Amino acid sequence: MYFMNILSSMCSSSIFMVFCIMAVGLAFGSIKIKGIEIGSAGVFITALVFGHFGVNAAVDGQALPYLGSLMHDIGLVTTSASTITTNMKMCQNIGLACFVTAVGLIAGPSFFANIKKNIKSYVLIAIVIIGLGALTCVAIILVTPIDSSMGVGLLSGSLTTTPGFSAAQEAATTRGLLTSQEMSDYLYNEVTVGHGIAYPFGVLGVVLFVQIVPKMLHADMAEERKVFAGVDAARGRESKLGKLRDLDMYGLFAFSFAVALGVLVGNIYVPLPGGGKFSLTSTGGCLLTGLLFGHFGHIGKVSLKVSSHNLTLFREFGLLMFLIGAGVPGGAGFVNTLLEQGWILFVYGILMALVPTIGGYLFSRYVLKLSLLNNLGSITGGMTSTPGLGALISASGTDDVASVYAATYPVALVLVVLFSQLIVTLL
Repeated sequence: MYFMNILSSMCSSSIFMVFCIMAVGLAFGSIKIKGIEIGSAGVFITALVFGHFGVNAAVDGQALPYLGSLMHDIGLVTTSASTITTNMKMCQNIGLACFVTAVGLIAGPSFFANIKKNIKSYVLIAIVIIGLGALTCVAIILVTPIDSSMGVGLLSGSLTTTPGFSAAQEAATTRGLLTSQEMSDYLYNEVTVGHGIAYPFGVLGVVLFVQIVPKMLHADMAEERKVFAGVDAARGRESKLGKLRDLDMYGLFAFSFAVALGVLVGNIYVPLPGGGKFSLTSTGGCLLTGLLFGHFGHIGKVSLKVSSHNLTLFREFGLLMFLIGAGVPGGAGFVNTLLEQGWILFVYGILMALVPTIGGYLFSRYVLKLSLLNNLGSITGGMTSTPGLGALISASGTDDVASVYAATYPVALVLVVLFSQLIVTLL
């Protein structure tokens, strides 16, 4: 009885839940098959599995036959589903803010030199990637029975984009209100279901792609790092800054300030034609402030530097927290949704992820003739794939690829919001 009380207490703790998923997921992700490992995506898969069994068990003691109810009955899941969902949302938001801010601070010194050299290429890649995704979405809507609300939900999920998802929900709600409140609610739910179905492959697809392509090409990463544009940009700037004041020895002031300011910037909305609105979101805002802090390195005599070791820790921990926060709620209704809606929706989601990823890669390689790391970095930005960037940093052995992601990401973000609204409105 004493042991069961301890077990029940642990399993009602979201802290225990998060770090248990993290430990199991990292162990799973470290398994290599023919030189390929899924790495941090193993945490996402573990979170999906827990979400299916654990959250469903928290709802009514049932998931797949026997296992979900067993978890509930023996006390392995004692937290309510609403509490799990709320905590996971906070976990996701904090993790994402930490990850993109760290990426911005790391990439900042070389970002502006790199973007100045390749800005046209990055804009074109974003247009091609989002354009191919949108065209695939339109084609599927026109030749299959699914409606535009489900289609843009699948598109936002395959691109793992929260702003696109939000824009699609708004457009679907507005369109539905022209008929009735019931139709508005129905179309809103269609977007949500589509996003949930496509999201897992949107994450895993890019993560695997940026690892498999270098293996297929037998790429020498040491050589690729040498030819990567902008690697040596802004070196030696620190010596010109003079003696700066560090407000703390770990750089936590600079990091916290960048996150707080980034969230503020990300919540500034710009009106769009047709009644829509656009913002960088917390993701884009934190990325922007991280880049600026990383580039300038100081405000007056106050240092904004964070040690590379601490930034690496923030980046990796933030990514894992984001994957857990996204994976647990995503896994909760994943299987049931597929059983209800049909597995063909999963295929549509895969197509919307694969076509722009492969098309963007081929365009970058054969038309723009970018180096491999420039190419793959722009793919992660064009697909707005935060986990994909994490996988590329690990596979390439350099944080500098984040500068390419940061250059492509904002353009892709604007385009996916606009296309999502247009597709729902016009189809």
